[in-house]
Amino acid sequence: MMRYLPHTAEDITAMLATVGANSLEDLFAAIPEGCRRKGEMDLPEPLTEWELNRHMEGLARENAVSPEFKIYMGAGSYDHFIPAIVPYLAGRSEVYTAYTPYQPEISQGTLQAIFEYQTLVCRLLGLEVANASMYDGASALAEALLMAIRINRRRRVAVSKAIHPLYRRVVETYFRPTGFEIVEIPYLKNGRTDLSAIAGSGELAAVAVQSPNFFGCIEELNAAEAAIHADPKTLFITAFSEPLAYGLLKSPGSMGADIACGEGQSFGIPRSFGGPGLGMFASRMQYVRNMPGRLIGQTRDVDGKRGYVLTLATREQHIRREKATSNICSNQGLCATMSVMYMASVGGTGIRELAALNRDKAEYLKNAFAQAGFSLPFTAPTFNEFVVKFPAGFDAIYRRLLEKKIVAGLPLAPYYPELSNHYLFCVTETSSREDLDQLVKEVRA
Repeated sequence: MMRYLPHTAEDITAMLATVGANSLEDLFAAIPEGCRRKGEMDLPEPLTEWELNRHMEGLARENAVSPEFKIYMGAGSYDHFIPAIVPYLAGRSEVYTAYTPYQPEISQGTLQAIFEYQTLVCRLLGLEVANASMYDGASALAEALLMAIRINRRRRVAVSKAIHPLYRRVVETYFRPTGFEIVEIPYLKNGRTDLSAIAGSGELAAVAVQSPNFFGCIEELNAAEAAIHADPKTLFITAFSEPLAYGLLKSPGSMGADIACGEGQSFGIPRSFGGPGLGMFASRMQYVRNMPGRLIGQTRDVDGKRGYVLTLATREQHIRREKATSNICSNQGLCATMSVMYMASVGGTGIRELAALNRDKAEYLKNAFAQAGFSLPFTAPTFNEFVVKFPAGFDAIYRRLLEKKIVAGLPLAPYYPELSNHYLFCVTETSSREDLDQLVKEVRA
């Protein structure tokens, strides 16, 4: 039988004597009696190591995970192939154990990796400066909106209803104690944001639009830029949950966005039941002093050798913490490193090819659903996600497919009550044509 607690009774007695306690209970004397557990915990009998392994395997079989399950659900977390070089390099001890560089200049390897990450994020998003990553796409959006408020000294922002609903929930959580106001922009029948609604919203610090949006629809960012910048003080924020889309689409910066932010999980990071990921964040250089998080820069030392430094770190832990731009005190260092490894190994050409493959496979399934007689309610172009409306009672078919290890999209009604019987489907390069044909066949049965 495997021991989990290595301390013997003699060890415990010696440690208690050192701290001047007579028993383990004495260690908890400061906790009120009413808050302390009485008696032993009701735990099952201990298991051997191999029994525990079987138990954990049984629990794991209750989860629907690929490749055993065919999963057509994206919604901010995407199943992509990861080059073998990424987990290999990320698993090396000098990378895997590296954390926040509190004494940054002695962490040259970590700083260089993050500098390279920032460089590739800027290229991907078409903006001039990127930070060392945020926690995730949701926190990145919330921080972008707060950044706009700091810049413009306005207390109201507008957020498209077609932005990921969980991102919007995080924004609401951030804003609830501040008194800042969030205006919701509705979406049109074609699945895109109704930009005409901005006109009557008063003075706005920023307007946030996601592209591709939660429905998978590609927003017209050039039209959004024109509508938003009709007021030159209002900042245009582009959010995203699938960065691979920018292998085909024009970058947010090239379309006039002032800030681009979103989730980078698609780049080399496993889904891992929803986390961790990383928040990509880039903006125009003129706003760099208001950016949250950290910024790594390149310089030269007194001998002219290249080196990396922590150029900006506007965090709450600094001595003037009341002036901090953010209370996020750490970047997702390992995830950012895995992301830059992915981008560097796949390259710009590879990202374009993968993006085209995702788009083409999603279009194949979308057309197959249409030919099978199912409704595609949104007519706007999509990337690798799209919405299908099924006849009433599809939930029974959905459950039947689960028994066959097929996850047929994400039901949208819990997030958008008006979209009853609507399901969001996602297709990436991991799905074969045979998989897609089988899905349509099962749905029609």
